[in-house]
Amino acid sequence: MSVLKPFSKLPNLDTASILLVENEEQVQQGLAEALVEDSAQAVNVRLARSLPLPLENEKTRPRIDLVVFILNLTSDKSFKSANESLKYLDPGYFLGKVCFMVTNARYASGNMGRLDAVRKMAASLHCPLLFAEVQQSPEGVTNAARRLLTILKVASGLVPNTSSLYLSNLTRCTKPPDIDQPSFD
Repeated sequence: MSVLKPFSKLPNLDTASILLVENEEQVQQGLAEALVEDSAQAVNVRLARSLPLPLENEKTRPRIDLVVFILNLTSDKSFKSANESLKYLDPGYFLGKVCFMVTNARYASGNMGRLDAVRKMAASLHCPLLFAEVQQSPEGVTNAARRLLTILKVASGLVPNTSSLYLSNLTRCTKPPDIDQPSFD
């Protein structure tokens, strides 16, 4: 078991690779199918329950251009698994190659602490935070896949003159300033 590194392999020509990490595997399969169907370019979709990835497939595994952590807000185990998996990513991934996707935000209204924790985690790592309603309708899965494809194209270098660092600055999650903290205005 080792740390996943973003630049340890050469990219494949006109191909983007995405890794969907979800502990409970409720959303992964439908999202993976939608990503492959909606894309005009070749997209390799890899699924994992958590990181680190096994060493046995290391040589045949393509370079991962984007890592997406799918967090179910109704499950405390989902948040803990994503938090533990972050240790196995090289810091180079946090330069525009990591994204968080939150599901079931409507049903987690009783536990807003979990949502705040996810927002703080995404903001501290300067990563985009997406919200998706994928359990209710196929349109939700399609919309989530389209948003991920946009980020994936930039992260994999398929959009000319655009860096994933630039996209990260435009889409990152910002946490609201703390009321108790003094203002420096």
